[in-house]
Amino acid sequence: MAAEETGAGVTIVDPALEQQAKPLADSLIADKAASRLAAQDPTLWGTEAEAEAAIRLSWTTLHKSSRPLIGEIEALRTELRSEGVDRVVLAGMGGSSLAPEVITGTEGVALTVLDTTDPGQVADALAGDLERTVLVVSSKSGGTVETDSHRRIFAKAFSDNGIDAKRRIVVVTDPGSPLAELSEQEGYRKVFLADPHVGGRYSALTAFGLVPAGLAGADVARLLDQAAGVADQLAADSEANPAVRLAAALGARHAQNAEKVVFADTGSGIKGFGDWAEQLIAESTGKQGTGLLPVVVESPEAAGFADAGADATPVAVGHAAAPAQLSVTGPLGAQFLLWEFATALAGRLLGINPFDQPDVEAAKKAARALLDQPSTSDSGAKPSFTDGAIEGYGLDAADLREALKSFVDSATGAPSAYLAVQAYLDRLDDASAAVLRPQLAKKTGLQTTFGWGPRFLHSTGQYHKGGHPNGFFLQLTGAAEQDLDVPDRPYTLAGLQLAQALGDGQVLAEHGRPVLRLHFTDRAAGLAQLVAALEDLA
Repeated sequence: MAAEETGAGVTIVDPALEQQAKPLADSLIADKAASRLAAQDPTLWGTEAEAEAAIRLSWTTLHKSSRPLIGEIEALRTELRSEGVDRVVLAGMGGSSLAPEVITGTEGVALTVLDTTDPGQVADALAGDLERTVLVVSSKSGGTVETDSHRRIFAKAFSDNGIDAKRRIVVVTDPGSPLAELSEQEGYRKVFLADPHVGGRYSALTAFGLVPAGLAGADVARLLDQAAGVADQLAADSEANPAVRLAAALGARHAQNAEKVVFADTGSGIKGFGDWAEQLIAESTGKQGTGLLPVVVESPEAAGFADAGADATPVAVGHAAAPAQLSVTGPLGAQFLLWEFATALAGRLLGINPFDQPDVEAAKKAARALLDQPSTSDSGAKPSFTDGAIEGYGLDAADLREALKSFVDSATGAPSAYLAVQAYLDRLDDASAAVLRPQLAKKTGLQTTFGWGPRFLHSTGQYHKGGHPNGFFLQLTGAAEQDLDVPDRPYTLAGLQLAQALGDGQVLAEHGRPVLRLHFTDRAAGLAQLVAALEDLA
């Protein structure tokens, strides 16, 4: 494993793909794309993307520029530990939570991640030992509604338990953001200002990734060392550059209408890497009716990897294993930088701007509009059917079986379709919902993704609206057994969660994307009923 400690590698397992990728790799090399990217040249993606790219490329040198953070993080961690504060809760969405979760999971250190509006999941985090808790509030824009809600709820809980809230809140944000200004007014324990010239999905090695992970006990210096170890490779205009090889292979497969990239871990030792890569790739490339759709599967044996089909590219994270067409090796810090370089280069090959997210804001606006209404209970909509513990919306059907058959038949009859399961539920207590992904993939033969809402809105949500228009969406919502008020806001968490589901469904429908929403009046019973119904599906 020594080679993996000093760099990263990309193996193109399929000889035919190697040949197909070569012209694209040669074009990147001839254009000096890798070295220009490393030098932060904003002209790589055309004139329309230049203004955005000019303020989004500082991630290429984070293995150097983030070094001063190491001492700051360690000093704060030491202070907190001396006060008996050793439980870290992270409130953040998208790039603010996915990287820290992968880092701490890989290192085996505890981090409680709140990237949800589910009141049950937030209540579970509140039920932890507040005397030992520090809350890291992480938001690039400083106005993320989920993260602001978490901050308000925890600040009140700290105060209600006789704890000085301002001493237990640490903030990570961009300079000049509303959260930075609020933090100064409130006197929060510490504010880490991140590099504003790095977009959220490229921020793994900024304060957004390093602060919560480092406070939890991860070795963030080693992470930067791993990235530094591969930096020269990634800047080289050479066929040996793993980012060039990876981008060219993905670009070649996309040109063959194989836009789906199926991720399976083959012993990398990295925990949850696919979830981080999913946001990076989907949000960077899924626009203008094109893009690469990541499909994260449970294992190489999972349906959808071994039987990937002509419209998908199986990628092994770790050693090469059949039937993978590509394998990517290297330690976590190196993989972060490798995939960022490869995704940016793939954006050049696809002819898109990999740094904007034009369709993300639409769902947020729709959710805000619903929150401004007196009630978010489906805005008066009536279910098309009620079957046991499930109410159905979006398809005219007599019962669950008929709705599922109609939905699946439409998807399997559409060219190159994919299914997306969107679970606006508690990803801890309702974790069994994840079984729906392999179940649907096996039943339908279609590539199937799974996302926890509203987390995926900050990730694959961009691709769903802006990428290839061949998605079919199964939304899952559920009645909350308990609810939480959001202090000084006219909504509860359950109201916010439902508004986010309805808002996204509304925008998907406006884009012509088919949506079937199943609402569980009893979550456990509804999930069991749905699993059984899918099992019976022919």
